[in-house]
Amino acid sequence: MREVEVVVVGAGQAGLSSAYHLRRSGFAPDRDVVVLDRSPGPGGAWQFRWPSLTYGKVHGMHALPGMELTDADPLRPSSEVISAYFDRYERTFDLRVRRPVDVHAVREGPGGRLLVETSHGTWATRALINATGTWDRPFWPRYPGQETFRGRQVHTAHYPGPEAFAGLRVVVVGGGASGTQHLMEIAPYAAATTWVTRRPPVWREEPFDENAGRAAVALVEERVRQGLPPRSVVSVTGLPLNDAIRRGLADGVLDRLPMFDRIEPEGVVWDDGRRVAADVILWATGFRPVIDHLAPLRLREPGGGIRVEGTRAVTDPRIHLVGYGPSASTIGANRAGRAAVRDIRRLLTEEPAAA
Repeated sequence: MREVEVVVVGAGQAGLSSAYHLRRSGFAPDRDVVVLDRSPGPGGAWQFRWPSLTYGKVHGMHALPGMELTDADPLRPSSEVISAYFDRYERTFDLRVRRPVDVHAVREGPGGRLLVETSHGTWATRALINATGTWDRPFWPRYPGQETFRGRQVHTAHYPGPEAFAGLRVVVVGGGASGTQHLMEIAPYAAATTWVTRRPPVWREEPFDENAGRAAVALVEERVRQGLPPRSVVSVTGLPLNDAIRRGLADGVLDRLPMFDRIEPEGVVWDDGRRVAADVILWATGFRPVIDHLAPLRLREPGGGIRVEGTRAVTDPRIHLVGYGPSASTIGANRAGRAAVRDIRRLLTEEPAAA
């Protein structure tokens, strides 16, 4: 068993930001802090994005602290651009990310320490920053008859790019940014596309300025403060009505239907008798936080989420969740990483390690 002061789980934007601020605060890699990541290489969830998501299509990518992302080719896949940027960042600041390492469980240990059980052994730590994001937990809704469907069902997490849908009838489920992007990409290739969402989309015409951003984050933050599962910032801001969206609306690609009631072997069906034949159902239904490894600590509230103040788990001040709820955006993760490290320094100063 190895002892450190802080374990960071995850090396996406949230984890690297946290590791950077730990390094700046005097925590030495390997001696005081260890960063564990389950991915095969640098890049966080970005390394798994579909090839057609070029860097020029990425909205709201904020640079990591201490190093700008400059001169990126907007036509290059974002998976390549951001993975290379993260790799350079890790090497520049000597963050020494260990990968691939799966974290199986975090448990209470002796002397007030936490035991982080992994595929490469156990670390005993005085504090933990959980920066695992959501990519590894895609959300698949369940609908009657789903198992009878004879076509393909694909989630955004495994979206192969628009060419894979050439000549096919595609039903896209989901009202977020991924759903609209998939629709507009697939439409020129597919035989037909149908868009269904649980709620009508909300288009935002006004600019998303700093005040609007703060208001949106406050709404998400209130949920996690109450111990409810976090929602995405997009769920409270609406979707930007840009030129591409306007074209999709004018062309009829973004004509939305309410959610179907069941799935049949040849397509989807509504209770009013409407039927749409489909070869593929593409679930652009988002992701859920990857926090199951924290289950032994019993942090979840009756509402299903972890109650968080800032980044700190209310029931256990040793645990900080960065990139969870209001800090799930790239700029939010940067700020949250700094805040978490500030709180952890205070905690470790006030509570010296047990002998």
